[in-house]
Amino acid sequence: MSKYNTNLKSIVEAANKIKGGGFDDPNKDKFWLAECDKVGNGSAIIRFLPSTKEDGVPFVKLYSHGFKGPAGKWYIENCPTTIGNDCPACAANGVLWNSGIEANKEIVRKRKRRLSFISNVLVVSDPANPQNEGKVFMFKYGPKIFDMLVTAMQPEFDDITPVNPFDPEAGANFHLRIRKVEGMSNFDKSSFGKPAAIDDIDAVMSQCHDIDSLVAEDKFKSYADLEKKLNMVLGGEVTESVQAKPTTDRGRPVPKPAPKKVEDVPEEDDDLAYFRSLANSEDDTPF
Repeated sequence: MSKYNTNLKSIVEAANKIKGGGFDDPNKDKFWLAECDKVGNGSAIIRFLPSTKEDGVPFVKLYSHGFKGPAGKWYIENCPTTIGNDCPACAANGVLWNSGIEANKEIVRKRKRRLSFISNVLVVSDPANPQNEGKVFMFKYGPKIFDMLVTAMQPEFDDITPVNPFDPEAGANFHLRIRKVEGMSNFDKSSFGKPAAIDDIDAVMSQCHDIDSLVAEDKFKSYADLEKKLNMVLGGEVTESVQAKPTTDRGRPVPKPAPKKVEDVPEEDDDLAYFRSLANSEDDTPF
């Protein structure tokens, strides 16, 4: 039995239970990003790696906000809802959304939190930067690629054999294909190759990074600090009802009644909506 967690059932369960920024400068060189040409096309081959912990999960999820305020200042922060804490940006978005005014809803769509995932990957082929080949990096990806991982583990049809893409022995390389479609990066042409073992697995796994540290509590600012930043970026535009709330000694608001359920708002794309359905998430707020 492998000393790494390659149990397909446990990884599938973790993916299905998931409820669903920027990174500190010391980590920036630890992340791999596929380089695209002038028209937005790019390709590479990577291999998703398992957790180095016996019962660990090979990915973490992260919510973040990134938007520009009226005066041109940016709000780029990890969203505390990632670890179950309250977020002033989400609270302000909730006030705007529940106003029922379409212009306010459009503002929310631009300021809502974004979902991403982070895994360790082995770079097998990187035509644009061959010096990366054979090295392990952290890879940040969105719901579209996460959906592909889940589909590989849970095929839609019975005649397709499930593959654990995180298994270094029985998994498969991921052929990443990036195209620019209507101004957005599109990954529809990406696919998994045939199952095959990685050469020198232990040497590869020894290069893995601690992805869990990226969503540790110290990677998220206090509610008070985030609210101060938000007010600065929005120039006092934050609705009064989400300001000056009593806070705990950790800078977060005291428990309050759950907000009323609001109508569904379109996510970034249909893939994210599908992911939410697939992941059986209870989080149906649009912000």
